[in-house]
Amino acid sequence: MAQSKASSTAKKKSGASRSADGKAGNGKAAGAKPKLPSKKEARGLLQRMMIIRRFEEEAGRQYQKAKAGGFLHLAIGEEATIVGTTSVMRDDDYLIGTYRTHGHAIARGTDPKRVMSELFGREGGTSGGRGGSMHIFDLERRFMGGYGIVGGTLPLAAGLGLASDYKGEDSVTVCMFGDGATNTGNFGETMNLAALWKLPVVFLVENNLYGMGTSLERHSAVTDLSEKASCLGVPGESVDGMDVLAVRECVSEHIRKARENRQPTMVEAFTYRYRGHSAADPEVYREREEVEEWQRKDPIESFARRLVDEGPLSESDVEGMREEAERIVLEAVKFADASPEPDLASLYDHLYVVGDQVPGWYAVDERSPDPHPGEEEREAGERAQQLAQKGAAYAGPEAAAQRRDEGDRPDPESAPGPTAPGTEAPEEGDGEPHEESG
Repeated sequence: MAQSKASSTAKKKSGASRSADGKAGNGKAAGAKPKLPSKKEARGLLQRMMIIRRFEEEAGRQYQKAKAGGFLHLAIGEEATIVGTTSVMRDDDYLIGTYRTHGHAIARGTDPKRVMSELFGREGGTSGGRGGSMHIFDLERRFMGGYGIVGGTLPLAAGLGLASDYKGEDSVTVCMFGDGATNTGNFGETMNLAALWKLPVVFLVENNLYGMGTSLERHSAVTDLSEKASCLGVPGESVDGMDVLAVRECVSEHIRKARENRQPTMVEAFTYRYRGHSAADPEVYREREEVEEWQRKDPIESFARRLVDEGPLSESDVEGMREEAERIVLEAVKFADASPEPDLASLYDHLYVVGDQVPGWYAVDERSPDPHPGEEEREAGERAQQLAQKGAAYAGPEAAAQRRDEGDRPDPESAPGPTAPGTEAPEEGDGEPHEESG
């Protein structure tokens, strides 16, 4: 509570607005309400937002059931920014995001089944279960991934823009990142190069007002993020990130500038996440009333109401779309559950370039009596496979529960530890391991 009060005091001193009144962080008023697109386009925008919302809700439930491992960062509340942006991108444009990107992949056309499978760590996932929630990736749709390093996507986006120039393509890169990333060293370096080299990149700040649990006015001296790169040659603009049509209209113009004029620009989408930074966030830094205020401007409900009020859709149309989103997401969960676990022998696949031109050990597997190059695990022999499987079984949830019931006494037979280089595993019947000579 003390931290929340301190944040409120800092907010008043900085003059930064944090209300859901359609104003940007610096108090700019939102523009006139954008016109509705065609019925088909409007329906597509609403349907994608509904699918993403329902997917995120279900991902949270599955995480609580321990079906999804690692970390989980949900974008519930930010659907308008995601869908509005991706809806005006061409198929050959590149999109790169942060670690809150389940919806970004879905909006770019990735099957929700593959995204959910990736959360489950299954073979059917976008990266064969190796990336998890924070590393969704779909090269076919030029979604160049989510990344766990704050600001780490900025120089990668510059590289993608440079690649488009080298290839003579007019493709544009859209780089989406959080407000906290504007304080990293990569931010200034990337903006400088993008402006200097005239790279076709649109930098989009998903300003949800908090860098993890630190409010914008407490982590950034410049609270108008749309102006934060202007001194480096990258002009910016703020937009109401809770209005899918406003985002769509704004980003479309910035993509045009990047494509036709080779002018990098920045868009600050003023949005909000209803859930915590991650599934482990206790949310002690904000008041419930603040969240409820933003929820009253929900991007999905607001857009659905407008479509019904102005005629393109009926109440029954909207309800049918909700049911469709429910069906799609539940099928994604069923698919993920049925997708097999990756083969243990594939642990080192696709990690290293190996062969005659690249000699050397790029990973050391010490789970076998004789350490061997990790990338040669498949050739390490039956004994190495047996030990690896026992190690995996020891780390499994059933074995862990049994150890807890037994007072956490590990069974040395079921969980052999790794053998350090230079030592030998004891032969059967030996009382002690052999000591290292020398």
